[in-house]
Amino acid sequence: MVNWLKRSFILLTVSSVPFLLSYKPDSSSKPQWGFFGHKRINRIAVFTLPPQIFGFYKENIEFLTDHAVDPDKRRYAVEGEAECHYIDLDHYYKPGEDPFLLLPKYWKDAVAKYTEDTLRSYGIVPWNILHVKYKLQKAFESKNLDLILKYSSEVGHYIGDAHVPLHTTENYNGQLTGQKGIHGLWESRLVEINAENYDYFVGKASYQRDVQSFCWDAVKGSHSALDSVLRMEKELTNSFPSDRKYAYEQRGNTTISTYSREFCESYHQLLNGMVERRLKASILAVGSVWYTAWVDAGQPDLRELQQQKPSAELMKEFESLDQHFHNDKHFGRICD
Repeated sequence: MVNWLKRSFILLTVSSVPFLLSYKPDSSSKPQWGFFGHKRINRIAVFTLPPQIFGFYKENIEFLTDHAVDPDKRRYAVEGEAECHYIDLDHYYKPGEDPFLLLPKYWKDAVAKYTEDTLRSYGIVPWNILHVKYKLQKAFESKNLDLILKYSSEVGHYIGDAHVPLHTTENYNGQLTGQKGIHGLWESRLVEINAENYDYFVGKASYQRDVQSFCWDAVKGSHSALDSVLRMEKELTNSFPSDRKYAYEQRGNTTISTYSREFCESYHQLLNGMVERRLKASILAVGSVWYTAWVDAGQPDLRELQQQKPSAELMKEFESLDQHFHNDKHFGRICD
């Protein structure tokens, strides 16, 4: 395994801060950690990587940023995509039980216990991350530029989703507790408002010998925060002036109703850094899975790929995906 100096990582990151933050969220009205958050996670994850692969990822940072949201777009084109983004842990346990003792860690064991149909009905994100990691590993082994970029972008998205508390529950949008809209509030609105004030010095990516356990750790961390996410929003809503909870804002050419900045700031303070912690954990996890896939592929030399561009076929695939995203209805669960 490759080692590198902590000092060189710090110098690299400090000098790159303006560059890694130098993009703006788009103004799409489709579900957008929102589009903004996913793009930021992938972008900053590049700066956690060791020198042996940093050059390649830095060369393709705009691709990795832009295509961080492709899995969400695919919900409008592919049936069965939505289940890859979440897991409804509360389906599997009763109060007082530990879902992480009940749910088998490995896919084959989980299928044997619950059936594949059941697992897919309630989400498969921790297993899907490992599946895409293997795809990325194979892409590294064959030095397939298109697939390295595609699966790097996509696994980053799914890892980001696994770090969102509301991606671990059937009450994913507060619809069961009279808190509809909380999904977008937590993972999009709070991030967009506060992201420029977060500390992005997350450390260096590390090799993960057990990626499946690593995925479950992310889900467990998210689920442990779920009660606070729901309870604090409910308590704040009950004490907050109802006429100040929402406000109108201009997004592109559209005026939308959204959570007011005043309400968001109060909620963000109550959460006491939770959103920033989950965002930062996502960034480090993405870099670590990219690095692990490369190591497990035999640490191929990527320098020959640095000057290459994605194929016309891959770009055509993305154009088709955009058409579905802008013109079709989504398949499965989504939070508007």
